[in-house]
Amino acid sequence: MMWENWTIVSEFVLVSFSALSTELQALLFLLFLTIYLVTLMGNVLIILVTTADSALQSPMYFFLRNLSFLEIGFNLVIVPKMLGTLIIQDTTISFLGCATQMYFFFFFGAAECCLLATMAYDRYVAICDPLHYPVVMGHRSCAQLAAASWFSGFPVATVQTIWIFSFPFCGPNRVNHFFCDSPPVIALVCADTSLFELEALTATVLFILFPFLLILGSYVRILSTIFRVPSAEGKHKAFSTCSSHLLVVSLFYSTAILMYFRPRSSASPESKKLLSLSYTVVTPMLNPIIYSLRNNEVKAALKRVIHRTLGSQKL
Repeated sequence: MMWENWTIVSEFVLVSFSALSTELQALLFLLFLTIYLVTLMGNVLIILVTTADSALQSPMYFFLRNLSFLEIGFNLVIVPKMLGTLIIQDTTISFLGCATQMYFFFFFGAAECCLLATMAYDRYVAICDPLHYPVVMGHRSCAQLAAASWFSGFPVATVQTIWIFSFPFCGPNRVNHFFCDSPPVIALVCADTSLFELEALTATVLFILFPFLLILGSYVRILSTIFRVPSAEGKHKAFSTCSSHLLVVSLFYSTAILMYFRPRSSASPESKKLLSLSYTVVTPMLNPIIYSLRNNEVKAALKRVIHRTLGSQKL
């Protein structure tokens, strides 16, 4: 097929929040900048504490460190450019820059979905099969599961990004979003994208819905085991080890599923931006807060690290 009257698109324009007044955009900039800094500091703190404290060398905290690395990467891909669109009105992004941003968004997003499923499996083994936990979740097994979670992002990111940016773009280059996500970019394509959309739906099922079902199945078994624990104290102790992860999963998947599994016509672009803000900006900030405030081991380890640091400074 031949496409005539092409306009070669060398850059895109991110609509972002340009419909809002300058004053409101400045307030959003301050809000998102604060969230961004809190996210970076919180996740770096989780990495440092779980690495430095000997009491936090279990598989659960090994996977938590990996989650923090993913959250940092996820934020670095999305937020700096969004802040630029708000404060200096730098709304343009090059063709290559848009492809790069989309690639790493897919990569970190798919890896996080798989890592959350891996963390649920860890909690399942710890609670439902505690006698075999040290063997099943040994150092080598944990490293392999973490590597598999990270690697899962490569195929989906590579296929999706290369396929999208091999389509012809015939002139309109305004991406109605604050980053280069697949749906608003594919809307600018002047070709039949039905095959790609079928592949995208398949990838979404594999990398969002399937891990979510695995998590759901794990927690059904976990809750069934907890309810059979005779003492209230035992039930509380067992549930406390997975409550933080369950809350993080609920925050992440509730918005991701709403975003990618409902009909296009049922949501306005502005509501999609709000949903995207939830899992790209807000949830990465809440994760370290949830794991630090709801986890007594992390709080105790943080105190020990602070005391050691202050003690070494006095010497």
